[in-house]
Amino acid sequence: MNNTLYDMLFKRKSYHTFKNHKTKEFYSTHYRISEEEYEEIRKVFKTFDSLYPDIKVDIRIAENEETTCTRGQEKVILLYSEIKENYLMNVGYLGEQLDLYLASMNIGCLWFGLNKAKMPDYHGLQYVIMIAISKVPEDSFRKDMFKSKRKEEKDIWSGEPIEDIPTIIRFAPSACNTQPWFVKHEEDTLKIYRYVSPIRKWVMPIDGVLHYNHIDIGIFLCFLELCLNHHKISYKRELFLDDKNEEYNKVAEYNIMCS
Repeated sequence: MNNTLYDMLFKRKSYHTFKNHKTKEFYSTHYRISEEEYEEIRKVFKTFDSLYPDIKVDIRIAENEETTCTRGQEKVILLYSEIKENYLMNVGYLGEQLDLYLASMNIGCLWFGLNKAKMPDYHGLQYVIMIAISKVPEDSFRKDMFKSKRKEEKDIWSGEPIEDIPTIIRFAPSACNTQPWFVKHEEDTLKIYRYVSPIRKWVMPIDGVLHYNHIDIGIFLCFLELCLNHHKISYKRELFLDDKNEEYNKVAEYNIMCS
């Protein structure tokens, strides 16, 4: 994975609307993504690491009129995939690399799952989710990630911490800020679970929450691996089929080799 993305963990944020809250103007009034930048996005996406290289994934940069997204974005990036086991997790893992790379280009993003695309199929692949994008001023990104509302470390990690990793991975984005992950550090192994709260009430139907949380766990694995790589911690990864909705659903294990 592109280790330069690590610094973007601290910069990125979700733009729920692409509007300057001081001037009340949309950023696109003064900032625009160039055609050269759009071409760079298309090319760099093909270089990202995949959890499942055998699952075909592609993106399409679409005009706003081709979707129902209305957040003041310039355009939207539609993510398409083959429908195979764990394809949603794979899309999340790839899409988060894109999210972080766009932050390095001063392009703001919003993962948007509830809207529809008018082209549900692309090159034989099925539409999964969209990311709304807009060029934004650099000072509109996060200045202090730690002010964001997230679960405490004890709520997402058990066992001895590894460096500052439990602190940083808390800030992975997720649908409705559900943060559906839990890590068990046992000896030299990190066991990663998609967590389904048995008591929490959701702002969207539970089926929708569970669907998008499969994407979220892929986003989380991207954050985790960037942190491990940053600290030069070698590991062997094993992925598991995530096809149940128990309280703790194991999705991966990382066998720590050395540090």
